[in-house]
Amino acid sequence: MEIYIEDNYDALSKRAVDIIASFLKEKPTAVLGLPTGSTPQKTYEMLAKKCSRGEISFKKVKTFNLDEYSGLSPADRQSYHFFMNKNLFSKTDIDIKNTFFPIDFKPDFKKYDKKIKELGGIDLQLLGIGRDGHIGFNEPGSKFSSKSREISLAKPTIEDNARFFKSIKDVPIKAVTMGIDTIMGAKKIILIASGEKKNQAIFNALEGKASTKVPASIIQRHKNVIVILDKEAARKLNKK
Repeated sequence: MEIYIEDNYDALSKRAVDIIASFLKEKPTAVLGLPTGSTPQKTYEMLAKKCSRGEISFKKVKTFNLDEYSGLSPADRQSYHFFMNKNLFSKTDIDIKNTFFPIDFKPDFKKYDKKIKELGGIDLQLLGIGRDGHIGFNEPGSKFSSKSREISLAKPTIEDNARFFKSIKDVPIKAVTMGIDTIMGAKKIILIASGEKKNQAIFNALEGKASTKVPASIIQRHKNVIVILDKEAARKLNKK
């Protein structure tokens, strides 16, 4: 596992972009696994700018998103379809037909995992991490063997996501997520985290025992992981 600790959010985003851009130059037909949320927004912004300058291309790239809320239409401003279109897809040369979300395969989410396999598996999976250590919407207690499925969101996740809605009552209580086993099938993983609120989750995920209580801790068992943090997110780690 490689761990980079950057001065701030912009610097960690640039580090992630440099790695992803280099990867796309080496493999223009890459299959990417993509998250949503506030952490990857700057990464997507920088990738889009590189694309507009002709430094990278998404023309032959295929993407699989980690998750999506249940009950929201793709046009809903709070849906992850909308988020991805706004922050990345509409600003690059990607073919929208090559972008996939787990909820699009409802009710048989096994077909999502099957589609990933049909396209050769995920080459590079970008991950964020929840305050309670969740990845995607795999909440604490999710089995490491889990596949893509619909789940009920935990209270901390609903509370964290309430900032994007008018009221906490408007936050969906269910979502569809790529499973932990599906995530671990990626050939390469990049996990990014920023801010003081994430430092306990990062400590638990990287230095605690791999446990379903902290879903992100499973990355300890992956052979090709890069973790990129800012100083606040890395504050509790034991520096060597």
